[in-house]
Amino acid sequence: MHRQIAQFLTYLRVERGVSPHTLKGYREDLIAAADYFASEDGATPEPASITAVDLRGLLSALHEAGYAKTSIARKLASLRSFYKYGQREGWAASNPARALRNPRKGRSLPHFLTTEEIGTLLSAPPADSDMGLRDRAMLETMYSGGLRVSELVGLSDGDVDMSQGVLRVRGKGRKERLSPLGSFAVRALNAWLRVRKISPKEPQGREAPMFTNRFGTRLTTRSVGRMLEKYLRETGLDRRTSPHTLRHSFATHLLDRGADIRSVQELLGHKSLVTTQIYTHVSTANLRAAYEKAHPRAR
Repeated sequence: MHRQIAQFLTYLRVERGVSPHTLKGYREDLIAAADYFASEDGATPEPASITAVDLRGLLSALHEAGYAKTSIARKLASLRSFYKYGQREGWAASNPARALRNPRKGRSLPHFLTTEEIGTLLSAPPADSDMGLRDRAMLETMYSGGLRVSELVGLSDGDVDMSQGVLRVRGKGRKERLSPLGSFAVRALNAWLRVRKISPKEPQGREAPMFTNRFGTRLTTRSVGRMLEKYLRETGLDRRTSPHTLRHSFATHLLDRGADIRSVQELLGHKSLVTTQIYTHVSTANLRAAYEKAHPRAR
């Protein structure tokens, strides 16, 4: 896929004469898409093998990761242009991005899991295999700290203070924050670290990747998504669940139990309180549902 992207960028620069700024946008959008579809060993598929269903999964992941609808629409436009070029060059028989609609205006309430469903998910990975211990540690850490999946895979050994139960997290724009680490997550991480293997190709010491694949290299966000999909199938939980759902659940559960919204804003690393307020609507909806179910004169 990277070869076709390079050819497309050359076409834009030489034949279309696009500006450096526009070229940079196309490059970032398409490389990000290639990274999403990459396998654990870093290999990317041929673009002709990617379907509209695959692209819909990418758009869903972008939405769950908190990208603005304008950003998602731009990325979709980049993919449409890329495949239109592929049709002209003969390596794409069709344009799978053409059938996809731009994101609608408005914002729906985020999907989250109940505390019981979270318990089911976190206990799904087996404790008798190295990868099972890794998966449980990842799920516990994401939920315990309210992490984005990119923040999870970016963790290194030096970012984790087990004794204090604190993570140093690098969020959007490389902005750092401290995130709590509960006792369940600490135990899961310690169990994983006892069996973790790190490739000689990776940094060692404090810069060593906290979570690695079976080759001993740092995990990708897509690998985490595939891992979660496996446990959703096994547990029968809602298939809409994504890695970002654990972050949504973290925030919703805190507010349901009386946490201050500004504290939740800090824990999530939101720049604006407006972004965090979406979870107050979720909590209000839960409260209303409980009221209508229990109150004899609610309806």
